[in-house]
Amino acid sequence: MIIGISGGTGSGKTTVAQKIISSVERDTVVYLQQDAYYRNLGDMPLELRHQVNFDHPDAFDTELMINHLQSLHAGECIKQPVYDYATHLRRAETLNVEPRSVIIIEGILVFVNPDLRALMDMKIFVDTDADLRFIRRLDRDVHERSRSVESIIKQYLTTVRPMHLQFVEPSKRYADIIIPEGGYNDVGIDLITEKIRTILARSEQAESAYS
Repeated sequence: MIIGISGGTGSGKTTVAQKIISSVERDTVVYLQQDAYYRNLGDMPLELRHQVNFDHPDAFDTELMINHLQSLHAGECIKQPVYDYATHLRRAETLNVEPRSVIIIEGILVFVNPDLRALMDMKIFVDTDADLRFIRRLDRDVHERSRSVESIIKQYLTTVRPMHLQFVEPSKRYADIIIPEGGYNDVGIDLITEKIRTILARSEQAESAYS
């Protein structure tokens, strides 16, 4: 079962994913973040890397992400990239990810590519007001990615907001479920986790009957 979670920057996608994972058995879930699949910009000078539009679909290696999802779905392990946000490079090390019953893929643009979208059994869009999303992104980038407030505001106005309006917001129409207020919507998350448990239980029953 492949679950896609999308929404704007700072909408609470990661919180929703973590709450879903904590509500089901953790050893049944694989969690992949789209941010790990940014393209490696090692062939560009650092100054030019900082100017790349990281909120455009072309910034991601979607082909590799699709390949990895297909491999996990087929029961094969993958080597997930590890991305360095400070240098905009993939690190030499990778993460070994084993297949599980549930695969969660989370990111702002996971609903944009039709081939990626077609792999998903459930599509969840986390819908949060723009002012809250910006505050969360500002806090994250300052404390987790060591960026200046000025650079964050400039990026938000020049690329993040325009790309949200062009790509992220329109992709909401592909969602099966829309969760307002992200991780604070306990009712919505409870409904989703109950659906996942039901599907897993049916799968286990089918496997037991077959064996």
